[in-house]
Amino acid sequence: MSAPMSARMDQERLARVALSRLVEPGEKSIQELLDRHGATETLERIRAGHGRLARFAERVKRLDVDRDVATAAKVGARIVVPGDAEWPERLDDLVVPPWCLWLRGPTDLAVVTRRSVAIVGSRLCTAYGEQLATDLAAGVANRSWSVVSGAAFGIDGAAHRGALAVEGMTVAALAGGVDRAYPSAHARLIERIAEAGVVLSEVAPGSAPMRTRFLQRNRLIAAMTRGTIVVEADLRSGSLNTLRTAQELGRPVGVFPGPVTSMMSAGCHEQVRAGRATLVTGTADVIDLVGDLGVDACDEPRGETLPTDVLDPEETRVHEGLPHRGWVDLAQVSLVSALAPMQAMAVLARLVELGLAERRDGAWRKARAPRR
Repeated sequence: MSAPMSARMDQERLARVALSRLVEPGEKSIQELLDRHGATETLERIRAGHGRLARFAERVKRLDVDRDVATAAKVGARIVVPGDAEWPERLDDLVVPPWCLWLRGPTDLAVVTRRSVAIVGSRLCTAYGEQLATDLAAGVANRSWSVVSGAAFGIDGAAHRGALAVEGMTVAALAGGVDRAYPSAHARLIERIAEAGVVLSEVAPGSAPMRTRFLQRNRLIAAMTRGTIVVEADLRSGSLNTLRTAQELGRPVGVFPGPVTSMMSAGCHEQVRAGRATLVTGTADVIDLVGDLGVDACDEPRGETLPTDVLDPEETRVHEGLPHRGWVDLAQVSLVSALAPMQAMAVLARLVELGLAERRDGAWRKARAPRR
């Protein structure tokens, strides 16, 4: 972007833009400077390069804020900093929040993340995991929740596609610049997300995705959402890093179970075994876990209600003693149920009233089940 456009940005905002190019996400020492002196002074200290800040010298030589802002403008990206209306306030819970966010897409990030859930998992997922992620994302999107993930292969991609399939809201957090689709095979998917939802990054345009940036990206996914769900993960899956961040921030975390023989679900199973995550099996469980108490709670799963569920112990004994075929008199009922004749008679009358027994000529049997 031209110099006049960058000039319209205040100094603190410009300094944060510069920090997103100079400093790797999550650097605590820089956050400490920023907390004490503000972004403008922190940037000046980095430029001066005294002491440990000399390590940024090469990056300072190549710093060109106008170029970064212009690159962002070419892909329709905007810059959001703490204090802006579009800044997701949950990010402030991080020890080191992003210096700024680069956003693509027409949707207000703060709004869509207020009711959002992170759906993450292994890149090398199974067909079972992929289907679960797709169905879950579609389910939560249909209930007006946003799906946040990392646009990676496997579970991430399935989650984004599931939300898009039902025209739901989805947010993709990238480890590289917002102008660089990664993985490149997901370029069209990322474009679709940018067309209707939000694509974001905390590093400057053109920045390459690196392993450390993926780990830092994961903390954003965990922090900006109401809770994190891991669909499928082995014991070393990067998605468990997202889960751990959510745990540290006090966010609800859930995992889907898989076959006990599947190493692709071993990480999920270990989290449940250690008491660090809640087992979930579908959309209702997830919304119940991450939603508002009394608003999003789901009914407790129950088996089929049977007519005999209302019977007390004496009624149950009498009913179980009645034959399906043939008939028994009051004396036989009293003998089998160990009830006095008058008690047995009262119970039999109750069973007939409930439609669970039939009477004929002073004899009884179980009522025949109605034909369906």
